[in-house]
Amino acid sequence: MQRVLLDVDTGIDDALAIAYAVRSSALEVIGITTTFGNVSVDNATQNTLHVLEQLDAADIPVAKGEAAPLFHPLFKSYPSEIHGEVGLGLWSASEPASKPVSTPAGAFIVEQIKRYPNQLTLICVGPLTNLATAIMQAPEITSLVHQIIIMGGAVKVAGNRQMHAEANIYSDPEAAQFVFQSGAPITLVGLDVTMQTELNSEDVRRWREQDTPLATFLADVTEYYINGYKKLYPDREGCALHDPLAVAVAIDPSLVEIQPMVLQVDLEGVHSYGRTVADLRERCTAPPNVNVCVGVEAKRFQEHFHRTIME
Repeated sequence: MQRVLLDVDTGIDDALAIAYAVRSSALEVIGITTTFGNVSVDNATQNTLHVLEQLDAADIPVAKGEAAPLFHPLFKSYPSEIHGEVGLGLWSASEPASKPVSTPAGAFIVEQIKRYPNQLTLICVGPLTNLATAIMQAPEITSLVHQIIIMGGAVKVAGNRQMHAEANIYSDPEAAQFVFQSGAPITLVGLDVTMQTELNSEDVRRWREQDTPLATFLADVTEYYINGYKKLYPDREGCALHDPLAVAVAIDPSLVEIQPMVLQVDLEGVHSYGRTVADLRERCTAPPNVNVCVGVEAKRFQEHFHRTIME
């Protein structure tokens, strides 16, 4: 089994990604760190604990992380039209029985990478603030981590948070640029491939037919997500499986086509702040710093996702 650590800003697709990773026989989730993004870091932490309880996996340690970007002010609002006011649609519950560990997320990441040198895969599906903080604390982890899989960016397609920028990168562009330039082994799972995936109302109906607490929970939160998606993308049948696809790349890299690229994040543009910019010139001679996913076997991934969640 491959050891993985998830870094999340738990909204609805994060919840699906957590469920996918925990239930996968190919992965051992050794911990989860939380940050702001879809919701506040407090809500992301509570939501993560709730999801783990739904999965009967409350023994997985959760470390609370950064509440705001490295340098620029925190955005004034969260995407409640997609994830709900607290991040899990209309679903609500009492306080989770479990609590986060006392170690901050950045330090927790450093500890785990050093505990499992060259064995640990980080799957980051929120802003990269926690990871940037960890690398600042211990730069040597970039050569000790097995791989870092990041859900983020829009290299050859339009953004979603802004016309030019994907939400996770745009939430903390400075952190993303720092991580991309760190020398760590990075695979970027961006909108170029995640927008080709889909979970629709028929899938939710199949979950409801399972009539288990987990299936009902996933159906409830995902139904809210799909309804939010339809308002933004009227031509779509359902929602994209952004964060679960990042988990899938850890499970089976053959699901995606990868192209090494020289990639940076624009930190200065008036109309392009937070954009992931790749040097796509044939004459580019600089060494690539990021492996970018440019193609995906969407149907095969979706079938594996559903089979893993419900088996």
